[in-house]
Amino acid sequence: MGEENQMVYSFQKNALEEIRVSISTFKGRKYLDIRVFYQGDDGEYKPSKKGVALSPELLPELETAIQKLKEALHE
Repeated sequence: MGEENQMVYSFQKNALEEIRVSISTFKGRKYLDIRVFYQGDDGEYKPSKKGVALSPELLPELETAIQKLKEALHE
């Protein structure tokens, strides 16, 4: 069984890298994937090993973490 990715959102990290948020399916299970992509010599973006894959059940925890980051930055 193959792996599938559905990109949901991306944004530039710097001139040669971007962050991509996607829903991945691997061995029949869905994952939330937040990964750094880098621009290769051919100009195409390729996935790096820098990233995290989470079970969808952890989305509320990720949302809480982002809210806590926002609060900490505004202190």
